[in-house]
Amino acid sequence: MIDDRFIIQLQGKNYVTYEGLLDQAHQLGLESIKVDVVQLPDETNNMTAVCRAAAKTGDKTFIDFGDASPDSVGQHLVPHILRMASTRAKARALRDMTNIGITAIEELDLSDRDGNRDQSEGQRTRERKKTAPRAAAEDSDAPTKRQLQTISDLSQSLNVPVDIDKLNKKTAGDLIAHLLDQKYKRN
Repeated sequence: MIDDRFIIQLQGKNYVTYEGLLDQAHQLGLESIKVDVVQLPDETNNMTAVCRAAAKTGDKTFIDFGDASPDSVGQHLVPHILRMASTRAKARALRDMTNIGITAIEELDLSDRDGNRDQSEGQRTRERKKTAPRAAAEDSDAPTKRQLQTISDLSQSLNVPVDIDKLNKKTAGDLIAHLLDQKYKRN
């Protein structure tokens, strides 16, 4: 069973952290985890990195892939596309190894705050254009309880004080992305 400290709740859904998956994997006898770069990011592939991870325990090996591009990570993680693809691949392999069905927070498309991850980029762009007046309204909307809880959890785990008094929905979302970036830069 995964320790609750490794669970983050965003928009009403639970997500496990890579740190938690690694902890659980070590408890189950993780012997090694190896990552191979399948595709380096460049202009011909829209700066998309793809990695393959293999987690080994005993006589079993769990393999999966992870990808990352500027369209699938938060703004602060764009310079770290290859590492993000590696972390996503490892998280997916470790989820298989540990039999944890919860999506890892690192697997999320952090660039997409609207929850439209299944849509094409063109569809998302059209949706954003249609909702531009709503975006301006969000600047004055208070952050949600879930956003505040996530900020609290992340700031405690990073031991970073955060002033939440002047946050709105948009700035809370940006702060969560920044805190996640800080958390995974440290690991």
